Amino acid sequence: MQFEPQLGDTANGQQKASVMRVLVQARALRDALMFVYQTDQGNIWRFGSYRTFMDQYNALVKELASLTPAAGSLSVFDLSKIKGQFNTIAMAQKSYCDSVLALLSMLISVAEQELGAQEGELSSFIDFLRSRLRPAVFRQPGTEREIQDVVEQLLIGRGCSKGGDYDREVGRVKVSAKEVVPDFTLPKLGMALEVKLLKDASRRSALIDEINADIKAYGKSYGRILFLVYDLGAIRDEAEFKRDLDNQRNVFVVVVKH
Repeated sequence: MQFEPQLGDTANGQQKASVMRVLVQARALRDALMFVYQTDQGNIWRFGSYRTFMDQYNALVKELASLTPAAGSLSVFDLSKIKGQFNTIAMAQKSYCDSVLALLSMLISVAEQELGAQEGELSSFIDFLRSRLRPAVFRQPGTEREIQDVVEQLLIGRGCSKGGDYDREVGRVKVSAKEVVPDFTLPKLGMALEVKLLKDASRRSALIDEINADIKAYGKSYGRILFLVYDLGAIRDEAEFKRDLDNQRNVFVVVVKH
């Protein structure tokens, strides 16, 4: 018997194809923007096409919003309030491109979640950090930067390239009167990665407060947030520590014990 697709199956297939088209275009736009970052780095005016990137990003948001309600949370640029390239300084032009890149990561994440295309890659990445970090730490760390350095070495060893697959301490997010910067950003996963070092039990509550503050801040610009907590013996009940933090949707908490 030959299978005859129902109307709902056809409509669903068309909707997925449309979301995939937006996803492909968004990735291409992200790659084009990353090319600007990586080439002619001595030229501070290389971000002069910021309005073009903003306009194309807005068009992709509009198209994705017509396909899934999940895109309703995505921000768009009010281009009527954005000055032209001859009326802006180089730093402002780069800041605009930084914003496009961060918002593109969210758009891509929404599209990939709609398609369910990213879950395997994300799960693989989290398992990789969970299993490889501890063996790569040869002595008890005293600072978070030491753990960050190990994480970067693991990323490089996995074949990731800086400025493409990941970046470190870029992607500023403005919160009230200050700016915060994630330890790592992974554009292809639409994710910010924060490294935390927990030295003693007296810091547990403060660390949870820090994580909650980071969730609020980075949630505005990144579709996913991963917290990698390196524990020197302060966490006895991992499930209790992660409760209300690790929601298995867009916030992930991984505890690695020394």
